Amino acid sequence: AAMVLAAVIIGLPLYWMVIASFKVSSEIYTAPPTWIPLLPTLENYPRAWAAAPFGRYYINSLIVTGAATFSKMLLAIMTAYALVFLRFPGRNLIFMLILAGLMVPQQILIVPNFLTIADLGWVNTYQGLIIPNAATTFGTFLMRQYLLTLPREVFEAAEIDGAGHLRRLWSVALPLARPAVVTTGLFAIVSEWNEFLWPLIVTNIDEMRTLPIGVFRLFDSEGLANWGVIMAGTVFVVAPVVLFFAWAQRYIVEGIAAGAVKG
Repeated sequence: AAMVLAAVIIGLPLYWMVIASFKVSSEIYTAPPTWIPLLPTLENYPRAWAAAPFGRYYINSLIVTGAATFSKMLLAIMTAYALVFLRFPGRNLIFMLILAGLMVPQQILIVPNFLTIADLGWVNTYQGLIIPNAATTFGTFLMRQYLLTLPREVFEAAEIDGAGHLRRLWSVALPLARPAVVTTGLFAIVSEWNEFLWPLIVTNIDEMRTLPIGVFRLFDSEGLANWGVIMAGTVFVVAPVVLFFAWAQRYIVEGIAAGAVKG
């Protein structure tokens, strides 16, 4: 019963977003509200698509999300492997410093990051959008915790067979840690796809802006009255993440639960 109640509370705003995108403005403001569109229309979607350059926003979001996700996963996997399987002075101290990054709010880094990007001349560029978010502290922590649960005998056998660290990482660690890898990737994709503040600050031209800013532009240009168009634009942003989540969700609980076994 508690899970059903939680699902209703979480799913109700999403359901309202979808049905509102098929309603005319007058029906959205009807009281009491209608939970199924009485006069469903698709007009809001082409209006939303035409109100802002969503095609360009999609390309920018795909490039930024893809590059940042690849960078985050690569750095998280290699750092976690080094912290678990390599022996070097200060290993635990480095891990504690990485964990300390979880305690720093992202908003605090906005100003120094922007000043650095501006000095490098990377305003309105892909590298300016990607590089400040190229690493993930939580992903590194998750991967390390999962790798600690893997049987050491498998890696020792690979070492006896002559496999080096990169071979063990690619052929042994990654296949065994697939749930944690997918979970890390999913968190990275959701974080980058929904990022609003940093792209808004580091870009000021439509050619470099991303989907969340496109929804904000819809809200600003269409005004508060036409919620149907705004909800249609929001569906453009939410749908790809929902589809990816539906594919990857079977790995998420397994990845998080297994990564929390050891610390």
